[in-house]
Amino acid sequence: MTAAMIRAPTFLLLLQLLFTTVAAHFSSSSSSSSSSSSSSATLSEWRSGRATYYAAADPRDAVGGACGYGDLVKSGYGMATVGLSEALFERGQICGGCFELRCVDDLRWCIPGTSIIVTATNFCAPNYGFPADGGGHCNPPNNHFVLPIEAFEKIAIWKAANMPVHYRRIKCRKEGGVRFTLGGSGIFLSVLISNVGGAGDIVGVKIKGSRTGWLPMGRNWGQNWHLNADLKNQPLSFEISASDGITLTSYNVAPKGWNFGQTFEGKQFES
Repeated sequence: MTAAMIRAPTFLLLLQLLFTTVAAHFSSSSSSSSSSSSSSATLSEWRSGRATYYAAADPRDAVGGACGYGDLVKSGYGMATVGLSEALFERGQICGGCFELRCVDDLRWCIPGTSIIVTATNFCAPNYGFPADGGGHCNPPNNHFVLPIEAFEKIAIWKAANMPVHYRRIKCRKEGGVRFTLGGSGIFLSVLISNVGGAGDIVGVKIKGSRTGWLPMGRNWGQNWHLNADLKNQPLSFEISASDGITLTSYNVAPKGWNFGQTFEGKQFES
């Protein structure tokens, strides 16, 4: 047996070991990368944005808004509210959603270790007379928040004006049940849905009278939903679906003798 014949199997064995090691390395790297990506996807993601504030010169400034909640204090939202730029507002579907904000990157004005939780109740319209990075705070693609000064001053000194923030969506925690405020006239029925826990923003609504099946309602604006149907003198039940896919059904929320202008309370989403 020659030396060459002895070296050939040895060479093949070394080559096999080399391929096995390389394959194991890439397999390990791929698994690690996949695991890391999956892990990060399950974490609450903080994103970058900016925030300004407004100071209400008149108590009536706390009434109204693009989501239709009316008097924010009477509706239970108080000053823990926010107006969102076009990039965040989602044409009103986001109304009722909750955000956590914290001041970042400005040691002069930030109040360390603080954050606020606010509910989306209004829209900050873009101003195309200014560029997005030069005065058009709410222009696309800016992720911008307009806060009441009472909320702003919980995380930063008012002199910060247009400050950088980190924000994330969180579950809403509300006291009591979801509220249904009935409006309209004749066979036109509108329902304002407020005080929503969990995801906070409602994407689908159905209503049922004692003499009907479940009837889908259409979004009028914000969290105002409407329907043309004669539901007078019938107790009303509601089925509402949130943006996270959870559906909540409240039976006989409004009694048979309900009237326009009244508010009734149903069940609440878990938060």
